[in-house]
Parts: sequence; structure tokens; C-alpha cells
Amino acid sequence: MDAVRSIFKRELAGYFGTPIAYVFLVIFLLLSGIFTFYMGQFFERGQADLVSFFSFHPWLYLFLVPALSMRLWAEERRTGTVELLLTLPVAPWQAVLGKFLASWLFIAVALLLTTPLWITVNVLGDPDNGVIVAGYTGSLLMAGAYLSVGACVSALTRNQVIAFVLSMTLCFLLVLSGFPLVLDLFSAWAPGLLVDAVAALSFLTHFNAVTRGVIDLQDLVYFLSMIVFFLFVNTVLVDLKKSE
Repeated sequence: MDAVRSIFKRELAGYFGTPIAYVFLVIFLLLSGIFTFYMGQFFERGQADLVSFFSFHPWLYLFLVPALSMRLWAEERRTGTVELLLTLPVAPWQAVLGKFLASWLFIAVALLLTTPLWITVNVLGDPDNGVIVAGYTGSLLMAGAYLSVGACVSALTRNQVIAFVLSMTLCFLLVLSGFPLVLDLFSAWAPGLLVDAVAALSFLTHFNAVTRGVIDLQDLVYFLSMIVFFLFVNTVLVDLKKSE
């Protein structure tokens, strides 16, 4: 794991060595506050909870996580440093895992910085903190799934803009498959088994289940399976690049 740790430290230092980290954190915290207190009508609802905070996360991540992941491999390919990286005694899976864990930790830091919102609702009322913990857990897992998709797409191209657009599109489709409008369209003609299969592919379906306070095994398995699958594909793509 020494190679993974080295890649992890290199990638994490790369974030905080540029304005990217600080811009991301400021935008994430600003939008979180706006979505929670204004668009989520926190005070109008008169309930001390973070439902409005978590309900916007699938849409917030839809833009911010692809923006974070687009540089993971596309920038390496554009600058030519990917060839140098792959000539080192580092297996492709180690490079993929190290980069992914560094980016995932960065998102975890961003989530950690939103804990003043949690403190605020406890000051204003008596929320169910178990539900809030489940919401944070689901949010972090969903962010990991978004990130794995973005990292995989980033390995396909040297253009960061293309990586961003493709990642956002793919993640949007994975969110949209659980949207009530889409499920209603399928349920009008498709058997229930197919409708359930479409819903089961959605980030939204599994995330909403977790934010209700019930961390079900199938939801955990879904997010972890998505992460493992896309990291595997990411590794295959990097390995193909290494063998060119």
C-alpha cells in the first residue's frame, strides 16, 4: 500500500497547492447554505432537520463532482505526466485507487465543513440526529459513486471540458432513472420488474432511502458496487494506456 499512499499524498497536495480546492469548498458551502435556508425554505417549514440540505445533494454533486474529477486523468494525459507516472513501479490499480481516495477525502472534508448546519438545527430544535448521520453517510457514499464515474470518464480523454460534460451526462442519467417522472413513464407500459430494475440503477432512489434514516444493506452494496465497478473500468483504461 506504500504506492497507494504516495499517489494519495501527491494527489491531495495537488488539490491544496492550487486554488481549485478553495474555490470548490467556497462554492460547495455557499450553495449548501442557499439550498438549505432559502430554496429549501428551512424557516418556513418550521422543522429542525436537514431534509432540505440533503435533498439537493444529488443535484449539487451533479455539477461539482465532475468538475473535481475531470482533471484526475485528463490533466495527466494532456501534460504527458501520465506516461511518467506509469513508468514508475506503481500498478495501474494503485494509481487509480490513490487518486480516487484523495479526491473522496477532499469531498469528505467539504462535507465536514457543513457541520455548523447540523449544530444550527440542534440549537433551534430537537432533530433526529440518527437521521442526520445517515444522511451524511449516504451523501458521502453517493459522492464516491459520482467520483468513480467521473474518474473513469476522465481516463478516456485528455480534454477536461469533454471529461466534465461526459461525466455530468452519465451521472445525470443515473440520477434520472429514479426520478418519479421516468418511473411513471415506464410503469405505464413495462412490467413491475423492469420498473424496479430501472429504479434500482438510480443514485436518487438509494440516496433517498438512506436519508430517511434507514441504512439498508442493499443501499450500501449498491453504492460500493458502483464505486468498485467504475474503478475497475478506470483501471482497465489506464492499463490499456500503459500498454500503448
